Amino acid sequence: MNYRPLLALFALPVLALAADSASGLDTAAMNKSVDPCVDFHQYACGNWIAHNPVPADRARWGRFTELNDRNEKVLLDIIQGAAVERPGRSALDQKIGDFFTSCMDTAAINKKGLAPLQPELDRINAMSNREEVLVELVRLHRRGVGVLFSFGAQPDAKDSTRTIASLGQGGLSLPDRDYYLKTDPKSVETRQRYVEHMKKMFRLAGDSPENAAAKAQTVLDFETTIAKASADRVSMRDPNKRYHILSKQELQALAPWDWEGYFKGVGAPAFETLNVSGPDFIKQIAATLPTDTVNPWQAYFTWHLLRQAAAQLPEAFENESFDFWQRYLTGAKEPRPRSARCVAVVDRSLGDLLGQKYIEVAFGPDAKAQIGQLVDALDKALGKDIQGLPWMTDTTKKAALDKLKAITNNVGYPKKWRDYSKVTVARDDLFGNSLRAAEAIQQDRLQRIGKPTDKTEWSMTTPTVNAFYSPQNNSINFPAGILQSPFFDPRRDIALNYGAAGMVIGHEMTHGFDDQGRKFDGDGNLRDWWTPKDGAEFEKRVACVADEYSGFTAVDDVKLNGRLTLGENTADNGGLRVALMALQDTLKGKESLLDGFTPEQRFFLGFAQIWCENSTPQSERQQALTNPHSPGRYRVDGTLQNMPEFQKAFSCKAGQPMVSSNACRVW
Repeated sequence: MNYRPLLALFALPVLALAADSASGLDTAAMNKSVDPCVDFHQYACGNWIAHNPVPADRARWGRFTELNDRNEKVLLDIIQGAAVERPGRSALDQKIGDFFTSCMDTAAINKKGLAPLQPELDRINAMSNREEVLVELVRLHRRGVGVLFSFGAQPDAKDSTRTIASLGQGGLSLPDRDYYLKTDPKSVETRQRYVEHMKKMFRLAGDSPENAAAKAQTVLDFETTIAKASADRVSMRDPNKRYHILSKQELQALAPWDWEGYFKGVGAPAFETLNVSGPDFIKQIAATLPTDTVNPWQAYFTWHLLRQAAAQLPEAFENESFDFWQRYLTGAKEPRPRSARCVAVVDRSLGDLLGQKYIEVAFGPDAKAQIGQLVDALDKALGKDIQGLPWMTDTTKKAALDKLKAITNNVGYPKKWRDYSKVTVARDDLFGNSLRAAEAIQQDRLQRIGKPTDKTEWSMTTPTVNAFYSPQNNSINFPAGILQSPFFDPRRDIALNYGAAGMVIGHEMTHGFDDQGRKFDGDGNLRDWWTPKDGAEFEKRVACVADEYSGFTAVDDVKLNGRLTLGENTADNGGLRVALMALQDTLKGKESLLDGFTPEQRFFLGFAQIWCENSTPQSERQQALTNPHSPGRYRVDGTLQNMPEFQKAFSCKAGQPMVSSNACRVW
């Protein structure tokens, strides 16, 4: 649900300390001609931004993508070694190596053409009644093709110890429901381009120009109906609005359909009740989607199958897919190198196998100890922050401290690896490999229904450059992929490490107390543990944050959605303040001037420099509409303008841009 970065990979090459920097600060990234009290992001990152344009094969380029590129090279080396056929090659190496080989074999992919997909396309075209539509929906869901709605397993929000069946909205192709519903010129243009893209894909699949045009318009109309029934992203952020336990009989009354046949068909274990996250959505689509003809369903199913399989089909499909989804929507000018895309395919399909190999070369034994020290320091600081809050009563403080104490810290990799022994991987069958892996993952998820929740499970693969907080596990999780420079370097100044890695740890901890996380208790259960007075005070304070960020412009006339980004902005503001408290507790008043900066100044620079980034205008627009995270420049300047500690460190005066006249503070 929530993410952001952390610590050091000790077996990987660490970036050298800046030659002109005693502390390890990247002074070359800075633009010291900018007044830090006017635009601190430009002051800390201006030269980096000027000298690191977005590469042609990217839509965004920043410190995260820099690190991801380094990890990618490590993974490529691992996989290429595993791909060499030799006596005694392990089953693990065979799977990741042969999956990669099948992805790289474009000659075989082009030679097969549409043949791997043709049997499923023929089944869809042969549908003649509603019962056959259900059968095909089941087949697509078993293969991970997300048509119409979503169905899976999740912890019961009010009893996190058990995993239950969950039914929710889904079935759209464009990034958000608003892409179908908004009437501004850009949204209209995007829908027109989308229809043109679908026409080309249908033509590649063998349709005549007339049939392709008719199918494309049918899909747009079909998905627009689904979009109208869908809740918006801000509404879906409220866990209480997503919790509706229904019996199968109640679901049947809500939306008359063969639900029993569906549940049995997808392979779900027996169950009596399930969570329906959007009852209105299920009711509306049941009432409004066509029932008297199969033609719209044929077009819709075919489209989703083509869209999902494009990367496993001949390059004409892949190129057309790139032109719309990447070039048009995000502004990337060319595809990533084939090898990079194939590394990503292996990580996505066999992540826990690749993760086991990754930690052998990229995760030293000291990592857990070092991150543990930082986590302990941040934990103490957040506890002190909660105890000192002037707006919170003792009753709620005690519950908050109990929750903080219950947080589980997971570092590096999961305690238990996923089992892929039943997944067959062939050296010359990319489509089949992808299908079998997707089916195995889907079945593994469904088999958790009715079982105790496995709170050790991770939602990210080990090499991922990211971090996350899980509200129902009440855990903070730091994959090995992010545990390295520029987020942490054991050789550099402690203030920089606290500003970067420390802030990220504090950010993830604070997610347990943001507008979503605060609704779950220390056991991960959806429960209101706040007094009414404290709850009202919290809402008043986060409203300040929401209003502040809603005033920021993402690109052109597109503003940030302060309610969509509220959780991340709250975690940024709280996490940075807690990290500074932890640094000050560690330094115990000892001052040191390095590179001309005090410890507090270096702390803020270390924080700002993990958010150096460039983005295409298209990407900025899409991110503003769909991403719960603010752009890097606002994660820096938006946070710091609320911090008197920053303003004191850089002697900023009232009235300057980095000094908010209405500073917000929650934590």
